Amino acid sequence: MVGPSSFGRTEAAFSCATPPADGGARERTSGMPFLGDILIIIGLSAVVLYLCHRAGIPVIVGYLLTGIVAGPSGFGLVRQIEAVRVLAELGIVALLFTIGLEFSFRNLLQLRRTALLGGTLQVLLTVLTAAAAAEVLGRPLGEAILIGFLTALSSTAIVMKLLQDRAEIDTPQGASTLGILIFQDLAVVPMMLILPLLGGAARESPESILRLVAGELGVVVFIVMAAKWVVPWALLKVTQTRSRELFLLTVVMIGLAVAWLTQAAGLSLALGAFMAGLVISESEYSHQALGNILPFRDVFTGFFFVSIGMLLDLRNLAANPVEIAWMTSGVIAVKALAATGAALIVGLPLRTSLLVGLALCQIGEFSFILAEAGNKYAVFTGNRYQQFLAISVLTMMATPFIFRGAPYLAEALSHLPFSGRLKGGRFHGPGFKSFRETDHLVIVGFGFNGRNLSQAARAMGIPYAVIEMNPDVVIEERAKGEPIFYGDATQEAVLQHVNISRARSLAVVINDPAATRRITELARRLNARAYIIVRTRFIQEMGPLKELGANEVIPEEFETSVEIFSRLMATYMLPKDEIERFADEIRAGGYEMLRSLSREATTCPGIETCLPDVEIRSFRVQDRSEAVGKSLAETQMRKKYGVTLLAVRRGSEITTIPDPDIRFEAQDLLFAVGQPDRIALVEELFREKRK
Repeated sequence: MVGPSSFGRTEAAFSCATPPADGGARERTSGMPFLGDILIIIGLSAVVLYLCHRAGIPVIVGYLLTGIVAGPSGFGLVRQIEAVRVLAELGIVALLFTIGLEFSFRNLLQLRRTALLGGTLQVLLTVLTAAAAAEVLGRPLGEAILIGFLTALSSTAIVMKLLQDRAEIDTPQGASTLGILIFQDLAVVPMMLILPLLGGAARESPESILRLVAGELGVVVFIVMAAKWVVPWALLKVTQTRSRELFLLTVVMIGLAVAWLTQAAGLSLALGAFMAGLVISESEYSHQALGNILPFRDVFTGFFFVSIGMLLDLRNLAANPVEIAWMTSGVIAVKALAATGAALIVGLPLRTSLLVGLALCQIGEFSFILAEAGNKYAVFTGNRYQQFLAISVLTMMATPFIFRGAPYLAEALSHLPFSGRLKGGRFHGPGFKSFRETDHLVIVGFGFNGRNLSQAARAMGIPYAVIEMNPDVVIEERAKGEPIFYGDATQEAVLQHVNISRARSLAVVINDPAATRRITELARRLNARAYIIVRTRFIQEMGPLKELGANEVIPEEFETSVEIFSRLMATYMLPKDEIERFADEIRAGGYEMLRSLSREATTCPGIETCLPDVEIRSFRVQDRSEAVGKSLAETQMRKKYGVTLLAVRRGSEITTIPDPDIRFEAQDLLFAVGQPDRIALVEELFREKRK
C-alpha cells in the first residue's frame, strides 16, 4: 500500500548500499547512543562548510560532502542511521512549513495552471523520454518505466532551499517551479500503485484504491476547512494568553499534525508540511510563527542533506565512473529539456522556461521511495539500484552549481534568433493590444509594490502600463480595466509592446535580481531619457544596477533600517519634520556610501545639496481656496514671497515656466522653488478658506 514515510528510504538505502562490517555491532546501547553521532555531524559540518565557504562552494554541497565523509562508504563515523533519518524528516517538515508560511491559498490558486498543466506535461514528457532511452539501452520494459518514474521526480527540499536562499520563491520561475513540484508530490501516489504491476505482483484491489483516494480527498477538505475556521480561532485564543511557549507549541503541533495526516492518507510528508504552513499563513499570526520556526529550520534541514550524502556508495562510483558520469549527465539533460518544454507549452517565456527546466534537473527524495519499492518488487536488475543511488546524489550535488549558471545560460540562449512569441510568451494573446500612450509610467511586476504604484498613478491621473508574468493575474486584472500586459520584460519586444521608448519613467519591482539587471540595461538602451527606479532586496545590487542605467535603486534592507529608525525616534517625541530630515540625511549619506562610485559627479545630485537653503515643493490648489480663479501675477508669489512657480499640472497636462496671467483652478498641482519657510506661506494661499 501507499503511505510510507517520505524518507523511510534512508535506512533501506543504507542497508542495500553498505552493510556494517561488524554485523550490527555498531549499535550502541548505553545512554543516548545517537548524541555522539549528532555531535560528529554538527562538528564535521561546521568544518566542511567553512572550507566550502572559503572555496566558494554552495552550502548544500558542503552538507552532502559531510554525509559522504561520515557515511558508511566514507569513514563510517555515523552509526545511528535511524536518528539521522528522524532529524532529516524534521528538517524537511521545517523547511516546507516555512515556505508555506510565506505563501497563501491565494498564491497557490494562482499556480493551478502551472501545477496541473505544467506538472502533467513535465511528468509525462520525462517519463516517456527516460523510459524510451532506457529501453533503447536494453532495459526490460518494467525497469524502463520505473526509471522514467524515478527520473520524473525532482527534489522539493533542495530546489526550495536554493530558491529561498536566493529570494526567488515568488519570482515567475520560482512560482512555476513550486507548482510543478507540488504536482510531482501528488503524482507519487499513482506511481506507487503502478509499481506492483511492473514487478508482476498482484494489482491493488479497487476497494483499497477507492479508500486511498477518499482518504486523500477527506484530508484536503479537512485542511481547507481548518484553515478557514479552526486555526485562526485557536491561534487567537492562544495569543490572548500572551505565552510565547504556548504559541510555539501550538504552531509546532499544527505543522506536525497536518504533515502526519497527509502522510497517513498516502500523500507526501513534505506536502503536508507545506499545507500546514499555508493553513497558518491565512491567519494574522503567520509572521510570528515564521520567526519562531526559523531558528530550527536551518539546523534540521542540514541533517536532511547530510543523510542524502550518506547514500552515495563510493566503491560503486569508483567501479563505474564513466558509465555513472554519462548517465548522470543524461538524466540532467532529459529532465531540463522536458521541464523547459512543459513550461513553454504552458505559455511561459523562453528565459523563464529555461530557468524552470534547469531548476528541476535533479532526482528527488520521493524517487528513493519508488526505488526502494522497485527493488522490493524485483523491478531492478543487477546493480541498477546502486547506480540509481549514485546518479541521484550526483544530480543533487550538481544542482547548486546549475542554479548559479542558469541565469547566464538563459540569458545567452535568449539572444539566439528565436521567434518573438517564443521569447516573450503569450503576450500577443487575444485582447492584448499594444500600448500607445506616451510620457507614461511603465511598471514591471504586479505584486504588492506594483499594485500600489498602479493605484497611485491612477489616482494622480498618470498614464501607465504594467508588465506581469502571471497569466492568471493578467487576465483577472485586464477584466477590471487595468492596463496590464503579459510577457517577460527582459525581452525587447515586450518592452516595445508598452512603448518604452516614449515612456517618461520605469519602475522595476520584481524579485528576480538577474531579470532586474537585464531589464534595467535594456530599458536604458531603448530610452536614454527615462527615469528608471529599481527595487532590490540586497544592498550589494545597488552598484551594478546604477552602472546599468538605473537612476535610483531602493534596497529593501536599507529602507527597512530607515523606517525602524524613524519609528523609534517618534517614541522619543521628536518633531516629525526633524525625523524626516534625519531620515533624508541617512538616505543621502548611506546610499552614496553604499554605491561606492569612483567617478566624480558632474552634475548637482539635488537642489538641497547645491543650494542648502532652497527646496522644491509640490502642493495642490484646494477646492475653496482664495487662489481659485486668480492669476499667478495676482498672487504676487515671487514679488511678495520670493517663491518661483516652476510648473503647473492640470489633469494630464503640464505647463512649465507658466505665464504670469495663468489662472489657477481647483486641484491644480503646483511645483514651486524657494526657501522652506516662504513656500509654507505660499501654501496657505492655496488652502481651503477657514470658516
